[in-house]
Amino acid sequence: MQKTNFGSLSVLQFDMFEKEKILKHCITTREGWKTGKTPRLSKSDKYPWKEYRKELSKSLNISENQLFIPKQTHSDLVAVVSGSTTADDLVGKDALITNENGLCLVVQTADCVPVLLFDPVNKAIGVVHSGWRGTVAKLVQKTVGRMTVEYGTNPADLIAGIGPSINKYAYEVGKDVITPVIEQFDNCHELLSPSMRDGKAFFDLWEANRTLLTGSGVLPGNIEIMGMCSYELGDLFFSARRDGADTGRMASCLMMEQV
Repeated sequence: MQKTNFGSLSVLQFDMFEKEKILKHCITTREGWKTGKTPRLSKSDKYPWKEYRKELSKSLNISENQLFIPKQTHSDLVAVVSGSTTADDLVGKDALITNENGLCLVVQTADCVPVLLFDPVNKAIGVVHSGWRGTVAKLVQKTVGRMTVEYGTNPADLIAGIGPSINKYAYEVGKDVITPVIEQFDNCHELLSPSMRDGKAFFDLWEANRTLLTGSGVLPGNIEIMGMCSYELGDLFFSARRDGADTGRMASCLMMEQV
């Protein structure tokens, strides 16, 4: 992992992705936004989302119409993105995939897990927004499967990055989360650690999504986990659990370029 600047924005990059010259990628932080303190890129009357999108595209040195940003709903739905994809096509989608150059796929997080995927053989990419609902719904696994169907991706070829999100011991959950984790993961005892409070446990989202990746056939050595906690690193990241749902969002961006 490395920290660098894209325009005015302070961003993070995966080491494995940075080695791939065809890719442009980053995960934004709290630092460098000029429009305001709580960047939100989805359409809303509450936030100057158009200005944030302008600022992001300028920092990425691309046009605004190259940005594809879904209206996330914690679903398990994957959108196949092309140059003709509209904003309406992305409503309710929490994962995006494409094999077209010049399309910047973006998901937003503030404690949930961003997962970036690259198939260097078939030249295809994917981005995933995986909170606890998306995790127990195995959205990452469904995204890998959709890339296999659409682009012929062999999961063993994929490079995957798990970005900043809430870490295990900052993420205490109740039975509404514990029960589906137990139902969906054979290694649930590795993912859940007991809390001192009755009916509570700590849930490891990083390991859960790594488990989904390896269970899909992604090689362990092809998975990079940044290991940075959005809740604990308050100067660098937004956190819905720490600051409330109206806080800002980190943007995880991935695009293939002509080289």
